[in-house]
Amino acid sequence: MQVNSQQDQQPQTEQPIADASGPVTGRLARLRKDPKGWIVLVLAISAVIVFFGSAFGSGIGLWGWQAGLGILPWTGLIAVIALIIAIVGIILDRRKQRKTRWPLLGLGTIVSLGFVGYLASYAMTIGSLPAIHDITTDLADTPQFSALTLRADNWDNIPGADDGEMRGMNPRQRWATLHQDAYPDIRSVRIDQPVAEVIEKAKRLAEDRGWEVVSVDPASGHLEATATISLFRFKDDVVIRARAAENGQASIIDMRSVSRVGIHDLGANAKRVRQFLSDLSGTTTAAS
Repeated sequence: MQVNSQQDQQPQTEQPIADASGPVTGRLARLRKDPKGWIVLVLAISAVIVFFGSAFGSGIGLWGWQAGLGILPWTGLIAVIALIIAIVGIILDRRKQRKTRWPLLGLGTIVSLGFVGYLASYAMTIGSLPAIHDITTDLADTPQFSALTLRADNWDNIPGADDGEMRGMNPRQRWATLHQDAYPDIRSVRIDQPVAEVIEKAKRLAEDRGWEVVSVDPASGHLEATATISLFRFKDDVVIRARAAENGQASIIDMRSVSRVGIHDLGANAKRVRQFLSDLSGTTTAAS
């Protein structure tokens, strides 16, 4: 009787081990049987990888920036296709009264939605701002580059040639009109410090931002630098001009930021000018 009782007990000690591994194996099997979820997830992740990979490849010189930008719309299309597959799959599951498998499908849908939203923010910026890439605080007397060279095509492709309100204007006049409408807050600022001190402070701020300071002359109130931005490593050239005011006790500061390539800067140059002048002056005060 004792032997039989021991034999009866042995299967009971092994049973929990089999039960512990069974659910895990079952879950893995269910994941493998979810092709729709895998498709959505793979498409979503692929879109993100290709997007950032194309930008990074352009930044390190594997291909040109035009090729890198050309790939980006296709990544958005891939993410949209992933969303469509997910939505259609969910609808069909509901109609056929099937239980939707969410682990892969849900993750893929979240990644796709997030990526599409990320791209949509760029699209909204493109639609809300003019396609210009040269931003300055002084439209009438723009600060000029001396050490750096203004891009040869700077005044090409300025929009508005077919606009009735700007008909007859030359490219520079159209640029000034678009600039004033989009960025009325970008103006000269006055700082209660002598010119040389302002330029020295501007140099420190530029270096803190990682800009390459190409030329600096505190006595004449002139500084030029190059900023590198984004994974594409786009280069934007900056010139800062300081002029004496109030018998040399104050300075009127102007700044210009120009993208070396591209037509639309997505507001990057205006953002740079705002932030830099705000930091330079502490509390930015518009010059009268």
